[in-house]
Amino acid sequence: MILTKTLLPLFFIFILFTGCSKNDDEYNKPAMYWYSKIIENVSNGNLEKADSYYSSLQGEHIGSPLLREATFLLAVAHMNSEEYLLSEHFLDEYISRYANVNEKEYSEFLKIKVKYMSLPNPRRDQAFIDEAIEGAKSFESKYPNSEYYPVIDTMLTRLYLARAALNETIALLYDRIDKPKSAKYYREILPQPWIKWDEVDRANTPWYREWFEGDGTASWYGAIIPHTRSVVSRNSVQSDDNMTSDGEENDAIK
Repeated sequence: MILTKTLLPLFFIFILFTGCSKNDDEYNKPAMYWYSKIIENVSNGNLEKADSYYSSLQGEHIGSPLLREATFLLAVAHMNSEEYLLSEHFLDEYISRYANVNEKEYSEFLKIKVKYMSLPNPRRDQAFIDEAIEGAKSFESKYPNSEYYPVIDTMLTRLYLARAALNETIALLYDRIDKPKSAKYYREILPQPWIKWDEVDRANTPWYREWFEGDGTASWYGAIIPHTRSVVSRNSVQSDDNMTSDGEENDAIK
């Protein structure tokens, strides 16, 4: 009786640790095992675990044809879950290592779509807009007869509008702090004359963002911004009043 009471807790501890070791120490498995685990976790929405099984598949079976399928599967899964950076990573991997000539067109289309979808608020990332525009232009140049051309062209038009809206927002900021030359500079950046700007409606800013960011034309904290160079970009255009006769900036404002 005493022996049973002593061994029973030890038995449960043994079962606990052996059970855990089966889950945590998975290695040296067939490629199909890892691939099935990836599919299982993608189906369950556990993409983090699916990525870890992908690493195991890649590490143990670098030459497996299943790796090609798993790479594209995870690219699409991350895109559908709005994890765009990870989706772009898997698409880059697929394009560089697995895609044939016919598949590259669709894969590169998806990559541009991922960049486009990752810009819900273009006012926050000017460089990313430029990168997406260059990618779309490159696709149109590379695949002028692509069936995806109209979709890419629509994305490109909206990206041009987003960049123009961002430049106008920056120009309005310079207007508010009395920097007319800087405002003019931003309004003249690639104005896209084929767009009828008087027919373009500014996108509405959600109320929960407008409280903190304004609507793009003004903000509630605008009245408290000091009229000093500390809030002006170092790339802003210098006004004539701040320049000496030989073109050098006055020491008083340095």
